[in-house]
Amino acid sequence: MLDPVELRELIAPHRVDDGARFRLADHDPADTGRFTRESKGEARELLGRSVEWLAEVQQKLYAYNRWSLLLVLQGMDASGKDSAIQHVMSGVNPQGCEVHSFKAPSSQELDHDFLWRHACCIPPRGRIGIFNRSYYEEVLVVRVHPEILSSQRMPPELLGDDLWAARFEDISSYERYLDRNGIIVRKFFLHVSRERQRARFLKRFREPGKHWKLDIHDMQERKRWDEYQHAYEDAIRHTATAHAPWFVVPADFKWYARLIFAAAIVDAVQDLNISYPEMGGERRSELAEAREALLAED
Repeated sequence: MLDPVELRELIAPHRVDDGARFRLADHDPADTGRFTRESKGEARELLGRSVEWLAEVQQKLYAYNRWSLLLVLQGMDASGKDSAIQHVMSGVNPQGCEVHSFKAPSSQELDHDFLWRHACCIPPRGRIGIFNRSYYEEVLVVRVHPEILSSQRMPPELLGDDLWAARFEDISSYERYLDRNGIIVRKFFLHVSRERQRARFLKRFREPGKHWKLDIHDMQERKRWDEYQHAYEDAIRHTATAHAPWFVVPADFKWYARLIFAAAIVDAVQDLNISYPEMGGERRSELAEAREALLAED
């Protein structure tokens, strides 16, 4: 059994419900909470119990078939998004979990509004959906590279100075809509330092098995580090709400980032009143008859 108080105390410093006073500089990418290098074994043990609990509750979520859970992961390249998904969701039944990685939009997707391709991937009831990058790219990458707007076929008169504020409003309204329809939204910014990103890139160069992860575009984007940090700060500040909070997850140490990711998911669902469906009297009688028929075959 996981202690809900312990989990909430663990994630509280990283949770942003109201972005009015949010400053990214107040969050240390190398933070490990109450854990030290010597006690990270305790953190890994807690992560293991959280992963086991998630595997169990996901079955109930699937059987109950009322709620769904959307996890949005954002972060700079090499922040650990893929490995966080791999480790934390390792015990979840693939039938009840879907991961969507959003790359540059296709020609068809550009013919629609910026939320269209994501709306098609919202998890159905009883499922867990993970967006590895998401509609937030429209106020991050597109903001850092405004030239992308020219390919989005927007009417020119809608591309004024209030574009980003309008998109923040649209995103917040959409997440409120999801919440009102039983889709729990939790958003995670894996906050890695520039120095740690550099170290991870260099490690990829040294290890042939990781060469496939190398992308010259990722190296070039480092030159715009400060612009991305500003874009993330502004996005979190304008879209953090109680019903769709952000978690600014320190990502310099992957073992701690995975723990915070897992703990936030557990916290999101463990208070839901979900259980395996109870059978009515008629259904119970039918199953009893079926059982007797099976036994009679002997």
